[in-house]
Amino acid sequence: MSILQRFRLDGSVVLVTGAGRGIGRAIALACAEAGADIVCSARSLDEIETVAEQARALGRRALAVACDVTDAEQRRALVHDAHNYMGRLTHLVNNAGGGGPNDPLELPPERFSELLEFNVTSAYALSQLCVPLMREAGGGNIVNISSVAARYAQRHFSAYGTAKAALNQLTRLLAQDFAPQVRVNAVAPGPTLTDALAGVMPDAMREVMERNTPLGCLGEPADMAAAVLFLASPASRWITGRILDVDGGADATVWPG
Repeated sequence: MSILQRFRLDGSVVLVTGAGRGIGRAIALACAEAGADIVCSARSLDEIETVAEQARALGRRALAVACDVTDAEQRRALVHDAHNYMGRLTHLVNNAGGGGPNDPLELPPERFSELLEFNVTSAYALSQLCVPLMREAGGGNIVNISSVAARYAQRHFSAYGTAKAALNQLTRLLAQDFAPQVRVNAVAPGPTLTDALAGVMPDAMREVMERNTPLGCLGEPADMAAAVLFLASPASRWITGRILDVDGGADATVWPG
C-alpha cells in the first residue's frame, strides 16, 4: 500500500453523528471523498439529507437517519438502520455534543447531568452498539470529537470542560478495552469557524482570539475533518487511545475574559 493509499477509506462504512452542519458535515464529506460509504445522523432530517446527497454526488452510498443521541431507542434504531442498509459498519464518529459557558452557581445539577449525557454517555452507548458490528466486519475504528476545553483551566466552562475531559478519558479506556480489533481515538478542536461559533463571536472577539493563537487564525471545519480522516484511516494504524489537539498551537485558552 502506497503512503497516499493509507489515507483512503475504500470499503469502509462510516457513521457520523451531528453530521448536518459544521464539523460533522465536513467529516462526513471528507470520509466520502476518501472512499467510504456514509451514514449521516442528526436531529434535523433535512440537513442530513442534503449532506447524504452531497456524498452520493461523490460516488458513494449514503443514508440519512434522524436521531437524538440522548434517546436510547433512537440510538438503537440508528445503528440497526445503518447496518441493515449498508450490510456492515466499520467506523463511528461521535461528533454530536456541545455546550457553552456556564455559571457554576446558576447551572442546575440536572442540566450538568444532561451535558454529560449529551457529550459522554451517548458516545459510550453508541460505541457499545457499534463495536460488535465492527468486530463482525473484521475490525473497526471510533473517533470521538472532544474539545481543547477538556484541558484548559478557564472560567465559565465547568460543565462543558468536564464533559469533554470525561470523553477524553473514556477514549483512552475504551481503546484498551477494544484493542486490537477496534481503535479508539479523539480529535480535540480549538475554536473553529462554524455557524454556531459565528453566532456568539463579534469581530472584536475574533480578533482577540486570532491574536492569542500562535498560528494567527481560527480553525475551519476542514481542518478537523482532515484530522479525523487521519485517525480513521490506515495511516494511523499504530495509534489508539490518543487525543489529537487541533488548535493552532494554543497551550492555553484564547477565549476572551
